[in-house]
Amino acid sequence: MSPLVRLESVAAAYDDTVVLHDVSHSIEPGDFTGIVGPSGSGKTTMLRVLLGSMTPVSGSVVRAPGLRVGYVPQLETVSWGFPVTVAECVLMARKPAHVWPWSTPAERADVRAVLERLGIDDLAGRHIRELSGGQQQRMFLARALVRRPQLLLLDEPTPGVDVQTRHEVLHLLEDLSRDGIAVLLTTHDLNGMAAHLPQLVAL
Repeated sequence: MSPLVRLESVAAAYDDTVVLHDVSHSIEPGDFTGIVGPSGSGKTTMLRVLLGSMTPVSGSVVRAPGLRVGYVPQLETVSWGFPVTVAECVLMARKPAHVWPWSTPAERADVRAVLERLGIDDLAGRHIRELSGGQQQRMFLARALVRRPQLLLLDEPTPGVDVQTRHEVLHLLEDLSRDGIAVLLTTHDLNGMAAHLPQLVAL
């Protein structure tokens, strides 16, 4: 089986400061991998390189043709005052130019199916600012999944949520990997996450 992405001796930098050093790693369909390391070790930078939003200063990134990538950002980087419902927010991830009243029945059905899978279909009409931390995380996971990714990248997906919510999110990610989606997440909480992560990349 060919890898979805292959990093070969990749280094990345901000200005003249190298934050990712000589990383080589292959991602196969169905992989469930954690990127671990202290703050400043380059975890988020590695995700940006995989997304294609950051160009390495050395090494190479080889992607499968037509690779579909979903991305879940850190919740603390998100502005929650935007006046949209959960369903509208998820729909805009699929077709940013569309809003809920003008979407097609097929698009609305896709959104509802993803929300149902993640157990938040009852929140479809709720404003995003009214969500709990765990609900916010599931909504952003829904935004990523509605694009039908082959590779799902998550930046620190469980800080600030209680233990039960963390386990629920990780079990959802395990299910996605069993369905063939490659899941790659960053974390600095190795003790709380290690039991769920069959593969680790240490930075």
